Amino acid sequence: MTLASLERGRRYIIETIDSSDPDVQRLMVLGLVEGTEVELASAAIGGDPLEIRMFGNSISLRLEHARLFGVTPAGDGG
Repeated sequence: MTLASLERGRRYIIETIDSSDPDVQRLMVLGLVEGTEVELASAAIGGDPLEIRMFGNSISLRLEHARLFGVTPAGDGG
């Protein structure tokens, strides 16, 4: 599962990152790193770009980059 396949209303933890793309490295500087909890805030018509919420802020990213971040659902206890 990747950031490109998030369901609204659920939280996820970033588990893996394909950091070979320089654009992905810039997104990592913004906080998209392993262990970060994220959720889907919204998506444009057609689904691209996505708005991802983390640390109380939102960032937009294209599907091609979202597919490079592997996620797992966050636990229900938080």
